[in-house]
Amino acid sequence: LLAGDGGDEIFAGNARYAKQKVFELYRQVPRLLRTGVLEPLLLGPGVMAKLPILRKARSYIQQANIPMPDRMESYNFLHRSPLDTIFSSDLLATINVDAPVENIRDAYHRADVDSLLKRMLHIDLKITLADNDLRKVNRMCELADIGVRYPMLDERLVEFAARVPSSMLLKRFELRSFYRDALGKFLAPETLDKNKQGFGLPFGVWMVEHQPLKTLAYDSLDSFKKRGYLKPAYLDQLIEQHRTGHASYYGVMIWVLTMLEQWLHTHGH
Repeated sequence: LLAGDGGDEIFAGNARYAKQKVFELYRQVPRLLRTGVLEPLLLGPGVMAKLPILRKARSYIQQANIPMPDRMESYNFLHRSPLDTIFSSDLLATINVDAPVENIRDAYHRADVDSLLKRMLHIDLKITLADNDLRKVNRMCELADIGVRYPMLDERLVEFAARVPSSMLLKRFELRSFYRDALGKFLAPETLDKNKQGFGLPFGVWMVEHQPLKTLAYDSLDSFKKRGYLKPAYLDQLIEQHRTGHASYYGVMIWVLTMLEQWLHTHGH
């Protein structure tokens, strides 16, 4: 098989690149205006901050003030609640909870460039691809006895893409700008203009629609609860939030825990 993995990570095709560029614009506002006018007005307890449009401005400033690369991790599911409300105290005592973000910071700052985009691309090459996506694709293809190659990750192409200036890779907020321009005469307009399609698994929605899958998931969570890794109240809350209209969002964590429990059970743990 030929896989397209890596194309977005070397030619700036992921939405987060443009999104973080939007937040960086705030840092171009004069510091005196930011700290003396905008932030006291929008981050304070005033009535104006309760208006819908100003609530968005408040959220924008709050996120823009988080330094990179920590800002990208503010969307992480596990950062939505204090860790001591999710994990048992015994588990937290045995692990370094800062290790994941420290790993990301290391990859971000190790990139010998000043470009925000290039630093994000470096994170994705080192972590998103090398430590995650490629491992999953390689392993599943191996289990199916199928060979897989990645044309977009040819070393010469990756080195070439690394030399393309950030301003050409991402013109304003247009993803894959350089790639679109370079292949404009070779690919059909329908291909060049096609929106990016994600690979998210709608597990939470499937659970609602398919009773056997729901039974598997709930039984798995019940078994996992007895292992003592997570607080029982958190797991109960996770199920309740999934049941009350947030199936897609909370289904992601339910899927992860279901698969973990199935793996632990299969391997005799």
